[in-house]
Amino acid sequence: MDVKSYIDSNKELFIKVNDQIWEYAETRFEEYKSAELLEQVLAEHGFTVKKNLAGMETAFVAEYGSGQPVIGILGEYDALSGLSQQGGSIVRQPIVDGAPGHGCGHNTLGAASLAAAMAVKEYIEQSKTAGTIRYYGCPGEEGGSGKAYMAREGLFDDLDAALTWHPGGYNAIMALSSLANFQVYYRFHGRAAHAAGAPHLGRSALDAVELMSVGVNYLREHVIPEARMHYAITNTGGTAPNVVQAEAEVLYLMRAPELSYVQEMYQRINDIARGAALMTGTQVEIIFDKACSNYIPNHTLGKVLLKYLTEVVAENSYTPQEISFADKIGQTFPKSGSALKKFLPLLDEEGQALIREIEKSRLSNKTLPYLKMASPMAGSTDVGDVSWVTPTAQFAAACCALGTPGHSWQFVSQNNTSIAHKGLLIAGKTLALSAIELFENPQILKEAKTELLKQLNGQKYTCPIPKEVNPAVHR
Repeated sequence: MDVKSYIDSNKELFIKVNDQIWEYAETRFEEYKSAELLEQVLAEHGFTVKKNLAGMETAFVAEYGSGQPVIGILGEYDALSGLSQQGGSIVRQPIVDGAPGHGCGHNTLGAASLAAAMAVKEYIEQSKTAGTIRYYGCPGEEGGSGKAYMAREGLFDDLDAALTWHPGGYNAIMALSSLANFQVYYRFHGRAAHAAGAPHLGRSALDAVELMSVGVNYLREHVIPEARMHYAITNTGGTAPNVVQAEAEVLYLMRAPELSYVQEMYQRINDIARGAALMTGTQVEIIFDKACSNYIPNHTLGKVLLKYLTEVVAENSYTPQEISFADKIGQTFPKSGSALKKFLPLLDEEGQALIREIEKSRLSNKTLPYLKMASPMAGSTDVGDVSWVTPTAQFAAACCALGTPGHSWQFVSQNNTSIAHKGLLIAGKTLALSAIELFENPQILKEAKTELLKQLNGQKYTCPIPKEVNPAVHR
């Protein structure tokens, strides 16, 4: 079976799914239309679909085939709040002010994984190959850690391997770890009073939030350099300055290369919150929202992905109109090679020349060589939880202009254009061809599992989300 021809001949379907999910733009655990669309297409093409998994209405698994090996392809489809944006525009132009938008390309991620799963299904059916292909419908990657809940329920336990990808501005294997994280609400309860007439009777929850912020800012000096602590004040207690605010809340996201260090930071930040409550005569409620593990890249699988990514990217081309659009939208943000310059110390002269060649254009048909990064990427992903359970690999495929900031209106603007559609086809073909090689070469799977066992070094996966915490749209 010619996988590339199959995907090309069905590309209108995959592009339609991409653009429809882009239009839905649903945020964590509310991706009802997006999940239903994917479930429907998969069911219509012969997959058995199991819905409402791991306590999430928008989580599902679609399966075709039987027996071993069992290969999983991970799909996502959640959007980000506040990033509504007209597609194909080079100016900030929300469709609906304050509405969500696909600022991380998960519409394209889910659609390309769909293309891959369907292509592998056709391969199994036509070749009569033993084995099972699964599409994992994973909700809430943005701020929800849907895969962690799925891993907690054992949904990845019988997988022989998991493959996935992510939209970006260049083509490369993601051969580096990520930061584990905890996300936690600190809700302070005080006592209201007239701020002028009887301030001594009040206990300000907002004061507690502000003091907590000061304490955490002092903590930043005393954590490892890779650690990150971000926060958003989600409730300031109202808009009346003449009232002592009785309620206030702040949401913290804590990150570090290993869960054990995140746990240590968490306890220290809890102490700061309790100290702020003591200083203000308030009470603090600590509400655990979500967490995810650090990603363990499987290099055995990664090299299989690189083989096909390089092949497929080389067959792609861009029109003058696409190049012009990428140049124009690129003028709305600095042309930065920072995403690529970090690779320079790891490359020989030929590799460094390749980086310089890629940086000449906003759109590139080049693939970076395989690079093992010692330092983790600054972000986090719940793919990490899957990688602790089964050998996992992922890659980035170019779906936007080089340098496009993630989680930006510029990213949203490009995610339903022909540039993203071409990235979708690249990713779908790469995933499908790689999965088929795993079906045909069990030795690769054996080596991938041996690699993971060595990386774990006796450690066992434990979900970082406490058992009593369940998925929630809001806390």
